[in-house]
Amino acid sequence: MEFKGKVIAIQPIKSGVSKSGTPWQAQEYVVENEDQYPRKMCFEVFGEEKIQRFNIKMGELITVMFDIDARQWQDRWFNSIRAWRIDRETAPQAPAAPQAPASKPASAPFPPAADGDDLPF
Repeated sequence: MEFKGKVIAIQPIKSGVSKSGTPWQAQEYVVENEDQYPRKMCFEVFGEEKIQRFNIKMGELITVMFDIDARQWQDRWFNSIRAWRIDRETAPQAPAAPQAPASKPASAPFPPAADGDDLPF
């Protein structure tokens, strides 16, 4: 799945140690799309390496590719939206300067009209 929008919030990095003793980091971001009725999405980037590689900045236009998963904790369910790829929108290129239309080949001028009109009608 993907969502395209502007980064409007960056949350502080969360970190901890798993039950197996492995350290972890995660950071959440909020993106708002540019629809008539804008929608916001909060997603998570999990892992120090991905946080650094994605290097998401406030105000950037990005496309987030993500997976959705749900987990249960104490008889409640929670959704998790995790980004696995971030594409940055490239700045729109300035349109090329308008070019003058190709000139038409010069046509031979009409011969001068004779005193008498030779049209049949």
